[in-house]
Amino acid sequence: MMKTSNEVQEGGTSVITKKDLRKVFWKSLPFEISWNYVRQDHLGFAYSMSPIIEKLYKSKEERAEALQRHTEFFNITVYFSTLVLGIVTAMEERRAKEPDFDTASISNIKASLMGPLSGIGDSIFLGTLRIIAAGIGASICMNGNPAGALVFLLLYNIPAFFIRYFGMMKGYELGTTLLEKLQKSGLMNKVTNMTGIVGLMTIGSMIATMVSLKVPLQFGSGDGVTELQGILDSIMPCLLPVCVTALIYWLLGKNIKTTWILIGIIVISIACSWLGILGV
Repeated sequence: MMKTSNEVQEGGTSVITKKDLRKVFWKSLPFEISWNYVRQDHLGFAYSMSPIIEKLYKSKEERAEALQRHTEFFNITVYFSTLVLGIVTAMEERRAKEPDFDTASISNIKASLMGPLSGIGDSIFLGTLRIIAAGIGASICMNGNPAGALVFLLLYNIPAFFIRYFGMMKGYELGTTLLEKLQKSGLMNKVTNMTGIVGLMTIGSMIATMVSLKVPLQFGSGDGVTELQGILDSIMPCLLPVCVTALIYWLLGKNIKTTWILIGIIVISIACSWLGILGV
């Protein structure tokens, strides 16, 4: 008879080993190879979690549910992806042990961490380390030594590789310790609510910064001219981007294919721009 997830973890002992964490680490290296404009790093996250899901869940239904959780929208500076993977691994282990574990907390943790960690990661790796490594490598190449290219790759990738490995191990350790403390103190529901709020704030900031849509229409003439966009901004800044995002979310809820939605956006954008109704 096939064992259930609870029977596998009977006694409360941890079933995730360092070998399992290393599997996730190696699978996370091509994290962005399947990046797309719809859900960005979601496939990379689900692929990285596949060894954990296969070990923790024995039925096809449980595995499918877990994979579906990790194909939600996710985007992060890739060097900090393993930190989130480690924390989520600990949460999935607890979920396999406790069927009544709130799976929404897993999605909320992912959503709340990806924004702050991306800001830190971009600053450290893309804004600082890459520039320093490129400067050193370029100066060596300018002296006629082609080894500068190798120096650049080593200076940039060795720290990045180390951070990714360290993040995987410490992320799991942090997640396990954190969950135990939250479970004993009864704060899990509060944390779930707080991370949900932070996640919504992150998504809201992404809408405001990544969705550009304005109305260039004006009324009146001379000093009395009134811009319609100014009126909309006085009601709520980024009102149109929020409305458009809500409309697209509603269409996705109606199971309309993403391809048709993208084609509709392109066609409507071109037509409205040509008519002078919408701008960026």
